[in-house]
Amino acid sequence: MKPSAAPAPFAGPFALASLSAADGDRFPALVTPDGRALDLRAALGERGLTTRALLEDWAGALPRLHALTQDDEAAWQPLEGLRVHAPVDPRQVFQSGANYRQHVIDLEVAHRSPDDPRSAEEARAEVAELMDRRAAEDLPYAFIGLPSAITGPYDDVVLPSWAEKPDWELELAAVIGKSAHRVSPDEALEHVAGYTIANDLTDRATIFRRDMPPIGTDWLRSKNAPGFTPLGPWIVPAESIPDPGDLQVTLELNGRTMQDESTKDMLFGVARLVSYISQTAQLLPGDLVLTGSPAGNGIHWGRLLRDGDVMDCSITGLGAQRTRCVGETA
Repeated sequence: MKPSAAPAPFAGPFALASLSAADGDRFPALVTPDGRALDLRAALGERGLTTRALLEDWAGALPRLHALTQDDEAAWQPLEGLRVHAPVDPRQVFQSGANYRQHVIDLEVAHRSPDDPRSAEEARAEVAELMDRRAAEDLPYAFIGLPSAITGPYDDVVLPSWAEKPDWELELAAVIGKSAHRVSPDEALEHVAGYTIANDLTDRATIFRRDMPPIGTDWLRSKNAPGFTPLGPWIVPAESIPDPGDLQVTLELNGRTMQDESTKDMLFGVARLVSYISQTAQLLPGDLVLTGSPAGNGIHWGRLLRDGDVMDCSITGLGAQRTRCVGETA
């Protein structure tokens, strides 16, 4: 798949991107909804500038970026034809699990053992009660992903030969713009610079350790193959997304809609997740907080990813990504 794109609409006057010309170096860019791109290294006079460096001084960078959008004398170029990479290289990736109520209910039924004496309706009711209790007791669940799993929003995704049940999980991702440690939910969104799209691919066959059931989940094996997290295309500033708790998350597989759910179904919103993670870890500028995936995964539909599949993913106000699956050749 050609790793470049025509303009994709997003909210607000600008977004951040990581771009390159053919065979050129990556550069942090300002992009506009009408399809223009500006190399921020030259525009800001900082030769070694990176997206992460911008995020490390996000409060200072934001007004400068606003001013650049009004500068018609700057060296703008067409976005179309430029290669679009993942918009940031994070030091840390934090992921929320079991954060969409209907998603978890569907997974419980899909993973149900043939020996389970419960009917599908009984299993759904039991998990629904559990999810409601988690929400009432304010108990998010988070784990750590690897930056090496990240790839661009239009790059091919290689399905490893060992992955028996590769699946999609489209998610809203918050991008940290100010270090956060032990912040309250009321303070948390002050530490979010913007939002982007993440597709957190998962091999369902390796989530649970068959050799050591008491150990539980194996997120390293099931989620962190190279390229298993297509990211981007843009980082849209948080000021352009007034309510991250009311966005539509949509994934199409080969033109068929598989996920189409609102972030309203999240048990815990962005502020609560950032606050919860920060009670243990220190979030750093450029880090990602993935907020979980809504209902409509392949395991629910009985249709998992295979060679040649194309995923079209979008979230309200954040643009769209398209990736093609390529089966690994032994």
